[in-house]
Amino acid sequence: MWNLASRYASRGEAEWAPLFHTILQSRIRDWYRRTRVRNRLRVWFGASDEQNDPIAALPDDPAAGPAERLVRRRATERLEAALRDLPLRQQQAFLLRAWEGLDVAETARAMRCSEGSVKTHYSRAVHRLRAQLEDVWP
Repeated sequence: MWNLASRYASRGEAEWAPLFHTILQSRIRDWYRRTRVRNRLRVWFGASDEQNDPIAALPDDPAAGPAERLVRRRATERLEAALRDLPLRQQQAFLLRAWEGLDVAETARAMRCSEGSVKTHYSRAVHRLRAQLEDVWP
């Protein structure tokens, strides 16, 4: 957010969301690269990251029964795995369009590609996710 405010304050408000998401995607990619290198080093020294997993530390929903929590957990794991299996551009298009709610033009600016490419990547991602997850969410 600081990069956006300091470097792009002169740009119009309409450009801020795509710029923010572009900066965010770059930071996420950098984080994954650094994590990959750190994990290689951790393997050599015998350290495990499972103990510090913030997602595992979240409390479960007390209203849901054990069977429902298990179904939800498995469905979420399948969704996360399916998202990870998508090619990077399809992953970006899907997350920006479906989860962040950007329109095609904003997504194209964030991904630095044409609107047609966004539509193609998003369509392929949706079709692939549907095929992989149709038994989880019919």
